Amino acid sequence: MAVAEDNAPSEGRAPSPFWTIARRDSLAGFLFIAPQLVGIVTFVLIPLGLVFWYSLHEWNVLAGTFTYTGTQNYRMLVEDGSLVEVLGTTAVFSAGLVIFNMSLALLLAVLLNQKLAGITVFRTLFFSPVVVSLVAWTIVWGFLLQKNGGINGVLQVFGIEGPNWLRGEVTAMISVIAVQVFKNVGLNMVLFLAALQGVPNELYEAARIDGAPRFKQFRRITLPLISPTILLTSIITIVGSLQVFAQIAVLTQGGPGLSTTVLVYYLYQQAFQFHFFGYGSTLSILLFVIVAVLTFAQWQMRKRIVFHEN
Repeated sequence: MAVAEDNAPSEGRAPSPFWTIARRDSLAGFLFIAPQLVGIVTFVLIPLGLVFWYSLHEWNVLAGTFTYTGTQNYRMLVEDGSLVEVLGTTAVFSAGLVIFNMSLALLLAVLLNQKLAGITVFRTLFFSPVVVSLVAWTIVWGFLLQKNGGINGVLQVFGIEGPNWLRGEVTAMISVIAVQVFKNVGLNMVLFLAALQGVPNELYEAARIDGAPRFKQFRRITLPLISPTILLTSIITIVGSLQVFAQIAVLTQGGPGLSTTVLVYYLYQQAFQFHFFGYGSTLSILLFVIVAVLTFAQWQMRKRIVFHEN
């Protein structure tokens, strides 16, 4: 009886209001993330589910048929002889793009981090390709890389006979990598520049007093402290390299042969040129898995490469 009396509400005590401060804060948080959440569901999760559904069918747009085929498209994926070469080309393109993009971006950021007169002009100059139209940028480079284009014209001044850059298997790959590197290197440069400006000068002063050379300062101080930015830019660059399409479509159309046919362009060919929409959807699933695995692997590596990461 005493326990019942203790648990009974005290007489005269006002009931707790429903909209407490904690609930109001939670509601405000949900309202702030609601637009992003709706966008993710509408433009990411639902399309991803539809792509998986299409991969189990063969959709003939011209005949108006939509036939369930089960795992047939996935068996075609395993038996596709061209896919191995396409994946190899994609790996070469992504590796070259990531290495040259990040190396050049870090080098430019270090050089532009100096306190010199007019340095802002050079920062703007190197960042300007990022805001230029991608198609316009690629078309201009397409003219420059032709047999009688501007690049070979410059080489002829020094007595060098330049190749037809977009018609050789090796030179075509080098060309599309270079075009993409010069287009987006400014974005990573800005991120690295912001990270470099956040490194305390006191650490460099202490290192100079101890007699540490510049390269050792860079390796022991700069790289560890900007490692979070290095992780971020590597994820952005790798994912972006796997989604490159316009440059390939405008410059080489995947040729010569399959030498520049990356996975995204191969997907486009299967779905929109050959009208194998079911198989194209299966290739989309493969691309999604590759991006997810690489991103997860990089995120797991942060414990080793990011300074002070637990």
